[in-house]
Amino acid sequence: MSDPSPRLILGCPLWAEPLWRGALYSSAADADQRLHEYAQVFGAVEGNTTFYALPPADVVQRWASLLPADFHFCAKLPREVSHGDRLDANHPELLRFFQRMAPLEQRLGPIWLQLPARFGPQQLEQLSTFLDALPSAWRYAVEVRHLDFFRKDDNERRLNRLLHERGMERIMFDSRSLFASRDTDAATLDAQHKKPRLPVHALALAQQPTVRFIGGMDNQLSLTRLEPWLGKCQQWLEEGRSPILFMHTPDNRLAPELARLFHLRLRERMPELSAMPAWPGEQERDQAPQQTGLF
Repeated sequence: MSDPSPRLILGCPLWAEPLWRGALYSSAADADQRLHEYAQVFGAVEGNTTFYALPPADVVQRWASLLPADFHFCAKLPREVSHGDRLDANHPELLRFFQRMAPLEQRLGPIWLQLPARFGPQQLEQLSTFLDALPSAWRYAVEVRHLDFFRKDDNERRLNRLLHERGMERIMFDSRSLFASRDTDAATLDAQHKKPRLPVHALALAQQPTVRFIGGMDNQLSLTRLEPWLGKCQQWLEEGRSPILFMHTPDNRLAPELARLFHLRLRERMPELSAMPAWPGEQERDQAPQQTGLF
């Protein structure tokens, strides 16, 4: 299930954001129309809701009908699986997850296993056994939060080797811009309280290195913090990889625009990159008839 040719894949942490109507989305877009219009512009989305509860079967079927074949729906494995006492490949919720999400077919993935901060190097053998038991039809990526996986020592090398041997990515979580922000608005303070603050190690273990970037409320300032990722994306693309980048902002109202700014900046380095598709809401606004005068 690899991409036929290297490409930059951008996304946001959600699509069902009514505040994006009139810009990313057309002004009257309902939930289904928002997903359809989102997928016209972006190539991936974070499926965070599956961490908390699985969507109804008819909803997944509808998503599949609205998404293009080359879309990446990066669903998280249920928290009952990832945050339980032990990783269990026979957990009923895991089996339900694969059955429920199967209609997405090639659009599903990379599937994310987000491990809690308490999951450390002493549990790598457990992780290895679990990953080997997962269905081989899908792509996977793993996000760790235990600080002992960020010390550039043998523990980190063991983790990276384990994932590399299985063709799985290690998700990179970059919250430096968020924690550098001095904004005191409620959304920023809430994000600073909830988001992890971890070292950032840029690495590609397979074909789709995956970055979750958490910016602040100032996209221009966030863009300066994204500068190193421009170089890494250029490198990965030139190596024949297809990097996946997700742009977050504290209330995510500014996330699509941050993704667009990043894409524009990368095209300055790599003019051969395709332009980002036009936003349906902006197209609607531009095509609206203009009143030229009273007479």
